[in-house]
Amino acid sequence: KKITNLEMETSAIFGLSKMLGHKALSVNAIIANRATGNFTKDGAKAVDNTIRYTLEKLVP
Repeated sequence: KKITNLEMETSAIFGLSKMLGHKALSVNAIIANRATGNFTKDGAKAVDNTIRYTLEKLVP
């Protein structure tokens, strides 16, 4: 798999969590793939679906 961009904010969260002895999780909704030219038609819905999916997995 090819990673083309890793957000600085995500890197900071992982770095801070390690320094503080915590675990961190990053969940991302891909709304644009500039490398392939694929774009989500409804970005807000993609983000909402990602949040709902994640909460269903984390909260019993």
